[in-house]
Amino acid sequence: MIETNKLAMIDEAAAGKIQRRRKVDQYDAEIPSDGVLATRWTKELVAAQAEVGNEPDGVILLCGEDIVPEPVRWLWDGWLALGKLAILAGAPGTGKTTCALSMAATITTGGRWPDNSKSPLGDVLIWSGEDDPSDTLMPRLIASGVDRSRVHFIHAMREHGEERSFDPSKDTPALMEAARKLPELRFILLDPVANAVAGDSHNNTEVRRALQPLVDFAIQADSALLGITHFAKGGAGQDPTQRVIGSVAFSAVARVVLVCAKTKDEQGNDRRILARSKSNIGPDDGGFTYTLEKKEALPGIWTSHTAWGDVVIGSARDLLAEPNDGDEHKGPVDEAKNFLMQYLSNGTTPAKTVQAEAREAGISFATLRRASDKLGVLKRKGGMNSGWYWSLPKCEDAHLAAEDVEDVPFKKQSTFGTFGKEVSALGEHEALSKHLDDDDGEVF
Repeated sequence: MIETNKLAMIDEAAAGKIQRRRKVDQYDAEIPSDGVLATRWTKELVAAQAEVGNEPDGVILLCGEDIVPEPVRWLWDGWLALGKLAILAGAPGTGKTTCALSMAATITTGGRWPDNSKSPLGDVLIWSGEDDPSDTLMPRLIASGVDRSRVHFIHAMREHGEERSFDPSKDTPALMEAARKLPELRFILLDPVANAVAGDSHNNTEVRRALQPLVDFAIQADSALLGITHFAKGGAGQDPTQRVIGSVAFSAVARVVLVCAKTKDEQGNDRRILARSKSNIGPDDGGFTYTLEKKEALPGIWTSHTAWGDVVIGSARDLLAEPNDGDEHKGPVDEAKNFLMQYLSNGTTPAKTVQAEAREAGISFATLRRASDKLGVLKRKGGMNSGWYWSLPKCEDAHLAAEDVEDVPFKKQSTFGTFGKEVSALGEHEALSKHLDDDDGEVF
């Protein structure tokens, strides 16, 4: 006879099937001690567990006939999608956080977006590693007309009875659980999103691995996820998406990339623009002008808020360019040079990694090679069983023009392992090109 026992050890999914079939209200319902009834329960347990838990490990395939197509669902049509990650990037002082808080306030009241469309009503969840909620974030939200009962801040993490700072790189699972208390959650703001990466924020693999739990969180919460980040230094006139600091994976994983920038109009007056730089799921151009205005949020508490202006038409690259720069956009090789100067600024990097990141940024191998030649990039063989490594030359100015860089001498390790030989960037390329049949067949 089976002993009376609780269902606590039963697989949750299997127990759920039995509860629905037998209308068992609680997991702690006891298996009856009666032998016949217990035998029937045992058979049902075995059947349910076989149904949900005995599938062999391996790749799970989905047939196209079993997939129900559905449209992208937007929180703000064309700008913020539910269950998707968007990135908001820009240089310091452009008002990125203030713009994001304006969006959050709009959602809490079901207000109007800059294009005058109406926002769905919902709660928002905010984590900031840079600004204090009491003296910065909340005053800005109040100035933007927020419903304070619908905004929630991630304050801290409690472990073993003690509080510590919340770390988005490792506390996302706990955050997902806490968010269950917010059934009307529709918007999640992370500032800066780079803090979600525990490792190297310039490493494609590590960034993708770190961002995926956040994307899963957005899907589970049925919310739009907006991560704020900065532009890398330099790169004026470049595609704004390529200027997002860190690995190109930030822009690649995001379905939409938005940019905030200060520029000048045709009369030379300062103006600020929020523009779409990239979108895999909707329009990828256009934007709005905005100003940052001072306002007394509460008696004695002055802060800034976003005042939206006119619709602007064009690509983000065109909108962010100075009026007299229209015919002076940098070509593909110049953009590839900027990419290399930014990506190799941290030191020697495997050539395969550089090439993979360049592909993600839309730079062809041929363009990358020409740009590396013009910069005088050092290309060294790591050893008999190792690949090629790239690094910037030890020039006083890595931004030298191509004609100045091509003849700059530098020390290198030759294909045959000789150290200290000085050759020009072009000379190195010509020498190494003769040895493309190296041990790992890598093209540099």
